Amino acid sequence: MRVALFTDTFYPQVNGVARTLKKLTDHYDKRRIEYKVFTPDLQHKGENYPNVHSFTSFPFFLYPECRTAIVNPKTIRKQLMDFSPTLIHITTPLTMGLYGIRGAKKLDLPLVASYHTHFDVYLNYYKMMWAAPLLWKYMKWFYSHAERILVPSEETRMHLVNQGFTDLSIWGRGVDCATFSPKKRNSSLREKFKIDKKYILLYVGRLAPEKDLDTLEKTIKHLPREVKDRVQWLIVGDGPLKKELMDKTQGENVIFTGYLTGEELAETYASSDLFVFPSASETFGNVVLEALASGLPAVVADRGGVTNIVEHGHTGRVAEAHRYQSFIHHIIESLDESRLIYMKRKALQMAEKQSWDAIFEGLITELREVSSFHNQTQRYG
Repeated sequence: MRVALFTDTFYPQVNGVARTLKKLTDHYDKRRIEYKVFTPDLQHKGENYPNVHSFTSFPFFLYPECRTAIVNPKTIRKQLMDFSPTLIHITTPLTMGLYGIRGAKKLDLPLVASYHTHFDVYLNYYKMMWAAPLLWKYMKWFYSHAERILVPSEETRMHLVNQGFTDLSIWGRGVDCATFSPKKRNSSLREKFKIDKKYILLYVGRLAPEKDLDTLEKTIKHLPREVKDRVQWLIVGDGPLKKELMDKTQGENVIFTGYLTGEELAETYASSDLFVFPSASETFGNVVLEALASGLPAVVADRGGVTNIVEHGHTGRVAEAHRYQSFIHHIIESLDESRLIYMKRKALQMAEKQSWDAIFEGLITELREVSSFHNQTQRYG
C-alpha cells in the first residue's frame, strides 16, 4: 500500500488534526508503508520533513491552522504520478482536499476521506449561522467523492447521519501512555509559576470562539470565594481570544503559558489536578484523552465527541454546555478529595485501553479493504 495524504494542516502545527496525522505517518514509518503528504507550507522554513510536499498558502479564516494552498494542479499530478500511490486519503474540505479529489479522479484511485472538524458548529461562534445551508451543501458534495468517510467518534457519526451522509466508519483516537502519564508529575511546575494553591485546574486548547471560552471565563470569575482561594488556573494554548481572556480574568489566579508541547506539556497535565474543557464543538477531543492518560479527571460539556470519552462520575463529570453554573457545580463536586482520587484512578484505567497501535492497525485494514473493493469494481464493473 502506498498512501497519498492530502491535508490543509500538518505537523509542526499545534492542533488535534495535525498531531493525529503526524501520529499516523509515524506509524506508517514503523510499518514501512510508503506515503507522501501534500500540505500547505509548514511556516517553519528552517525545518525539512521527508515525504512532505508543501505549497504556498494563507490562513483559512474559520480555522487559521488550516491553510489555503495556492498550487498548480499539474505540479500535484506530476508528483502523484512519480509516487504512484495505491490510495488517496483526504482529511480537510479545503484546497488540499479538492486537489486530492482531482488526483483520485485523474488517476482512477480509491479515495478515503476523514472528517475532523464540525465547521457548522464553528459558524455559530462566528455569528455566521446564515451560511449553514450553503456549508452543508458543499460538505455533502465534497465527501460524496469518497468511498469511505472516517469519523473519530459515535457522536460525530450521528451528527453526519442526521445530515444524510452514508458510508461512514469510526476511526477512533488513541493516546501515548508513555508520553502522557501520572509519572510525569513534577513539583517544578509549582515552583516555576510560584503556585501555592491546593489544586491546579487546567485548560489546554486553542484560545478561539469555538472553544466556548465565554463559559470558561465565567466559570473562572464566578467560582465561590472559598473555592477560588484553593485553586490556581493554568491556561495552555494561544489564539485570537488570548488577550481578551487575559483581560477578563485578571486578578483571578489565572496563568497563561502559551503553547506547550512534548515533555513540558506532559508534565503540565500530570502536575495538575482537574482538567476543565467547555468546548462543545469537538469531533473527538484529543486533549481530554491526554488529560485522562495523565491521571487527570475532566469536566467537559455534554455535546460533541468528548461525551464519548468522559464517563460521568467515573473518569470525570459532564456539565451542561454553555452553562457556567453547571461547570462550577461539577468542578466543586470533583474537588471532593475521595471522589477526585477515585476519578484519577478510573481516568488512567480508561486511557490505558486506548492504544494508538491498535487503532492504526484497524485503519490500515480498512484502507486495504477500500482499495481491494475499488480495484474489483474497476476490474469487473
